[in-house]
Amino acid sequence: MTEPFERPGARAEVEEGTRLTPRFGPDGLVSCIAVDAQDGQVLMLAHMNAEALARTLETGEAWYWSRSRNELWHKGATSGQVQRIVEMRVDCDQDALLIRVEVGGDGGCCHTGRRSCFYRTVSRDPETGAAVLAPAGR
Repeated sequence: MTEPFERPGARAEVEEGTRLTPRFGPDGLVSCIAVDAQDGQVLMLAHMNAEALARTLETGEAWYWSRSRNELWHKGATSGQVQRIVEMRVDCDQDALLIRVEVGGDGGCCHTGRRSCFYRTVSRDPETGAAVLAPAGR
């Protein structure tokens, strides 16, 4: 497969240029945060390889690379929770993406059935100092 993206160039071009030249990590992935296009709630964090990013741009729907299954993953293909891209942004050094999405199906994104994968807060137990989890409000 031909690489769908040019390699990142000079810093000024990466930070101020008009070409998408993602900086994939050593594992070939770039992180992608998906947020609800209507209310801005963070729905999930996933990863894209070059093929997933190219398919996302081509189809207007989110594609990811599943690190746990080691395969390309079209979000919602089995659950109906397809993420239609409303807007995609890239950070200053092009190593992270933010997508604003409209979610199909029941509007959930998490495989646990919740709307967001970020459904717990992290705090410290005052007695033991251990990190503990609790349900997030909202």
